[in-house]
Amino acid sequence: MVRSSIEKRSGTSVSRLEMARAVHGRRRSVEVRVPASTANLGSGFDCFGLALQLHLTVRATVVPEADERCRIRSRGEDGSALLPRTAEKNLIVRAMRFAAERQGLTLPPMRLAVHNGIPLASGLGSSAAAIVAGISLCALISGSQIPDETALGYATELEGHADNVAAALHGGLVITCVSPSGGVLALKKPWPLEIRIVIVTPHVTVETVHARAVLPPAVSRADAVHNLQRAALFTAALEQGRHDLLWEAMQDRLHQPHRQGLVPGLAEALATPRLPGLLGVSLSGAGPSVLAFAQSHLEQIGEAIAEPFRKHGIQTTVRNLAVDEHGRQTTDSSRGQAGSAEMGQVSGPGQGG
Repeated sequence: MVRSSIEKRSGTSVSRLEMARAVHGRRRSVEVRVPASTANLGSGFDCFGLALQLHLTVRATVVPEADERCRIRSRGEDGSALLPRTAEKNLIVRAMRFAAERQGLTLPPMRLAVHNGIPLASGLGSSAAAIVAGISLCALISGSQIPDETALGYATELEGHADNVAAALHGGLVITCVSPSGGVLALKKPWPLEIRIVIVTPHVTVETVHARAVLPPAVSRADAVHNLQRAALFTAALEQGRHDLLWEAMQDRLHQPHRQGLVPGLAEALATPRLPGLLGVSLSGAGPSVLAFAQSHLEQIGEAIAEPFRKHGIQTTVRNLAVDEHGRQTTDSSRGQAGSAEMGQVSGPGQGG
């Protein structure tokens, strides 16, 4: 039986994981599946996150006899060939090692098989998914318990803001808040099944750091009040089934006016008129993807949003998606166990961005 305490052998600190390897000395595989996410949803800047049915899947195989610490193989669509295969640069591995260090664990040699279905640097939470995957793999491989609130705190610290990582971890619509002490508060809200999501992704990339660099250091009181009113209206409209109010509730003055010039055609796409079935349009996260909520006419809405980009010679991918309500899901083949994150309100150490 593997003991949970840390022991000393010949003056060397031996972690729980190292003791487990000494006992088992065999290969084992674990897998984590993490959804994409869209954030802000217009007025809820650095607050609202919504998980989507696009996924990053990572399978980790512990190879005790391997010489190298970590070997990475990636495949899939949407730029997965650009994923770093060196452990030092790969965000999944960095998150795994970050969590291991915080937990006082030593990770064994392993091989990672990465299948990415989330476009990179497109405002769909690819970095958040990678971070949540890495933290989850650390817990699975080590056999340690990392509570969801702790995982959310780690993820927020790495990502710099909580909205995407909270949605990736817990699924559905998650409303986040960073407390003065640095703790992360999060609440999951039910999402109406009748509201579908259209995502239009122009074939250009915008790094989040660049999209944040264009934001002003301060905003006017009028603009702050404008967004506060509409963010509150957004949650109330969903709760009461007043989907007709979402159009106004998604109007933003804090970030979209400053980011819409980053890509030709983006300003026109965000100004798409109120077509039949269309409930609201906004930038997806930091962009350049555009998000639309709709109840019908999804194909027509997607084409209307994509047209301004195409006029500028920019190709697009249009996706009609549903919300992922499950969030991160894990499988441990050695134990035959599967699980997902469940939450009401959680808190943990982190910092906003």
